[in-house]
Amino acid sequence: MGAKAAKLDPLISEFEDAETAARYEAWLRAKIEAAATSDKPRVPHDKVMAEMRALLRSKRKARDGVG
Repeated sequence: MGAKAAKLDPLISEFEDAETAARYEAWLRAKIEAAATSDKPRVPHDKVMAEMRALLRSKRKARDGVG
């Protein structure tokens, strides 16, 4: 990390500099590759959404003191 990296325009990039953006992109690509080649069973989108709706509903009830 020798020289200071040039700052990126915050209107164009969410990262401070090109080095940070490149590290994030490499991390993201590795995560996607790992997921795509995983032997774990796939979970259908509709099932995940139903579970999340139920979780949010129960948390709202607990927060509001309902039930």
